[in-house]
Amino acid sequence: MKKPLKSFEIALSAIACAFATIALTLGTYVDVLLAAGYLLGVFALMVPLSKEFVWGNALAFIGASLLAFLFNIGGILKLVPFMIFFGLHPLVNFFQKKYIRKFPFHLLAFAVKALWFDGVILFLWFMLGPLFGIDGLSFYPFLQKNLYYIVFFGGTVVFAAYDYMIFLCQRSVNAVVRKIGR
Repeated sequence: MKKPLKSFEIALSAIACAFATIALTLGTYVDVLLAAGYLLGVFALMVPLSKEFVWGNALAFIGASLLAFLFNIGGILKLVPFMIFFGLHPLVNFFQKKYIRKFPFHLLAFAVKALWFDGVILFLWFMLGPLFGIDGLSFYPFLQKNLYYIVFFGGTVVFAAYDYMIFLCQRSVNAVVRKIGR
């Protein structure tokens, strides 16, 4: 297989950046589409990784984050979860799949990613909750007692399903992009 041209990497990364920016911008303006915007942004960032363009993915992530920030000055807080977790997750999965071969290390990688996800959930609850008018623990007495259990057990179960599906989605994106001739 011949090595792809740098211009192809730049073009593929620019297309991924554009789609991710559009998805994130639309998601921040229409509240119902926020989760869909995150997922479409993640799928767009998987495109450069399908050709193993790590730098292209990193630049597409930075570009999409900055452009979505510029287009959504009023809704910048809605972009924080994408910037600190969802946008970086496909790249971490790519490195995990490429460099980790033994099963115990896959479990360790999953544990680290699950703690990262749970930490992001806690960050969003404690730091961004008051900004959105959610007076976290005083409003929900059940959460006051059980917040960490809910986040670490429930969040880990949700993350396990999400992580598995993102691996499957990356495989699908790889199959679609493989058909591109370069």
